[in-house]
Amino acid sequence: METTASPLLQPAYDVAHIMGGLYGDGFIALKGAFSREWARQLHHDVLRLYAEALQRPGGALGRGPKRHYVEIHPEEIRGFVELATHPWVVAVCEAVLGPDYKIVEIGFDVPNPGAMNQPWHRDFPAPDDTITGRRLNSLAFNLTTVDVTEDMGPFEIAPGTQWDLPTGFEHGMFPPKANSPRYEQRAQRKLPQMGDISARSALTIHRGTANHSDQARPALVLGVDAPTATNAERHDLQFTRRYYEALPDQLKAHLTCRIVDALEPIVQAHTIEGLMMGEA
Repeated sequence: METTASPLLQPAYDVAHIMGGLYGDGFIALKGAFSREWARQLHHDVLRLYAEALQRPGGALGRGPKRHYVEIHPEEIRGFVELATHPWVVAVCEAVLGPDYKIVEIGFDVPNPGAMNQPWHRDFPAPDDTITGRRLNSLAFNLTTVDVTEDMGPFEIAPGTQWDLPTGFEHGMFPPKANSPRYEQRAQRKLPQMGDISARSALTIHRGTANHSDQARPALVLGVDAPTATNAERHDLQFTRRYYEALPDQLKAHLTCRIVDALEPIVQAHTIEGLMMGEA
């Protein structure tokens, strides 16, 4: 009796492609991961939270002239569960950070009209895992809430620089000005559209560029760590007990958070003073 071999099951997203992108350029993306309606809903939530944060002392931290970062509570936006459990997000986290990855941060950046070029930088100093072990132990996922155009101050990245040793870096984050021509030669500007998602190493040298348009360019940030990373110390992920208990068990296993009776204002512990002046 002739039998037919069962086809091999192929993963939905290729691990080699994920690893090659993040260990190579330090940046990968998935077009159309979410619907435009989902992104539009996120945009409305972000604008509401931004307006509230601007009224609260310390609620919106400066990241340069006319540019802010706001850390938020996951349950304050619609779509958090869909984001955190998206198959591509899960595949990327498992491939690079391992099966015990932890979500440690959610917030958003807003470069407003008139925002200037940021200096080239990393989001935090490179850990020993990367400097000595040559491993990435954290990732940042980004989702734009608007269609980004060239005049809106797009995100700019210098591919491959996540592996640069921090020789002469101020606070381990800001490279010497003498390095700038190399970054500018490598620079890639990203123009994502609503519904797209990207993942990057926050150690890859990057900057926000000048926003010459009349529109803000909000972008959501989801921070994820490997078990050896310590970025959770800079953040305060909180869930109310009722919201947390309704989360899928597979998501709960990947959260480093506090369970509270009522959400408390977040005191952001990761200011980046070197970004405050901006560049021409």
